[in-house]
Order: sequence, then C-alpha cells, then structure tokens
Amino acid sequence: MIKNLKDLMNEAKNQKKMKLAVAAAQDSDVLAAVVEAAHDGIIEPILVGNVEEIKKIAKDENLDISSFTIIQADKIEESAEIAVKLVSNGEADFLMKGLIDTSILLKAVLNKEYGLRTESQLSHVMLYSSENYHKFLFLTDGGMNITPTLEEKVKITKNAIDVVKALGIKMVKVAALAAKEKVNPKMPVTVEARQLQDMCESGEFGEGVIIEGPLAFDLAVSEKAAEVKNFKSNIAGDVDVLLAPNIEVGNGIGKALTYIAKAESAGIIMGAKVPIVLVSRADSYESKLYSIALGSVVAANIFKGE
Repeated sequence: MIKNLKDLMNEAKNQKKMKLAVAAAQDSDVLAAVVEAAHDGIIEPILVGNVEEIKKIAKDENLDISSFTIIQADKIEESAEIAVKLVSNGEADFLMKGLIDTSILLKAVLNKEYGLRTESQLSHVMLYSSENYHKFLFLTDGGMNITPTLEEKVKITKNAIDVVKALGIKMVKVAALAAKEKVNPKMPVTVEARQLQDMCESGEFGEGVIIEGPLAFDLAVSEKAAEVKNFKSNIAGDVDVLLAPNIEVGNGIGKALTYIAKAESAGIIMGAKVPIVLVSRADSYESKLYSIALGSVVAANIFKGE
C-alpha cells in the first residue's frame, strides 16, 4: 500500500514506464517536471507543441530532452488534438496539460470522433500529504464541477474511489461533507449526502467502501471532535476522501491545505479513458512531479487493460 509521497514516487519508478503525451509542452515548469520524471524512469514523454519554443526552453533551463519524441503543432488547439489522438490510438498511456487553457484541452478530450469520452463524469481528484494528518487525504471536486447533482456526485465519488484503490488502499472511507451532520430538508446538500450513504450501503459503490454523510469537516478528520459531539461514526478521524458539496467548498479546503497547512499535493482529472494530469501554474515544481507520478500509477493500475 502506498502510504506517502515517497512510496508514490517509488511505485511509479518500479512499475512499467508509462508514455505521457504533453499538450502544448512549451512551458518551463511543466517541462522541468516532465524531464525529472523521465530521468527517474517514471515516464517516456511525448512532447506536443511548438518545437522551436520547446527546444529553446530546454536550452535556457539546461534540460536534456534529446531522447524525447517531439511533435510539431502550429496552434494550441492542434497540440490538444494531437496529444489526445496519441492516447486514443494507444501510442500514449495518459495525458498532461502544458501551456494551454483547460477548456481547450478538455474540448479535445470530449471530442466524439477521436476523444477520450466515457459514460462517467470528468472530475478533479487531489491528493494531499500533511504532517497534520496521519495518511493521504483525497479531495474531490474543487476544480471542475460547480454544483454537482446527486447523479454527478455518484460518478465523482467513484472516480475518487478508483484513485484511492489504485494506490493499494483496500477500504476506502468517504465523507460526504456538509455544514452539519444532521439531515435537514432545508439544506439539500445534507439530503444528498445521506442518499449517498444509503446508496453505498446498498452496494452502489462496490466492496471495500464506506460512505458517511452528511458529515461536517471537523468530524471527518478528527475522532476527538466526534467524541466531544457524541457522534457515532465508522470513519471519523480516518477518512480517505473528502467529497465536497460544491466547488467553493472543495476549492477552499484545497487551498487551505496548501497555503495554511503546507500540505504537499498531487492532482489528476478522472472520468476519461485515461488520467489527465492538470496542474495550475501556481502549483509547485514538486506538485507537478507528484501529479505525473500519480497519473502514472493510476494509468498502470486502472487503465492497463483498456
């Protein structure tokens, strides 16, 4: 079981090397992380974008890309199309966003002719490692889905469960977050959270999954808080996944973990045929590297048969 970021990196290094297609690779931070991941034996990169700019960045930053496959794309939209087609044709195992708007990349991902669309819901899954919590904490979705419906929350939750299980965690504990732990018809989020718990208990999410909801954040991450409030729970203080009710909650928790708790992180988009490494320009170099490793491990453990 992968318990920390060192384990994640080691797992990525020790498994079969995954081929990563990078759309619009002319981005210095992304290119540096890709070079490091390749140097560590995690990936075999395929860089798509403006070849002249990519080579100039590599020269300026003293990055060795001499062994990489580099494909010219005259326009940003073309780089997305080429990168996605590499994956859909089986020439690459997963995808990464470079110097390109997320909307442009996802438009190519969802293209019916050559894209990576599935019946699932695209959703962002973040992994956080903090000294203040005893294991990985996964958060979804603070980056894509604004106000997901119950049906969408089911798919978002399943995406997160897939990521957690890909890291070898056998029992996945999910907290469907809300402002309080009691169901209140005036607070629809609490109603849907309880519905998710009921669906889990009826087998909707398969074996090895516990979902509780509604659950306030303090109860989710603190067993002591549950004891003080006399709240009975099977997952309080030991959750793996925080399911946010909307993007504001997810985004706020994620940034608090990063900037206040100083947590290290990795993030990928799930719900397509392969994981998509989508990082922010504000993300640290380490976060970009960890995200590549996470995408590689998920690609190897979930999508290897597809």
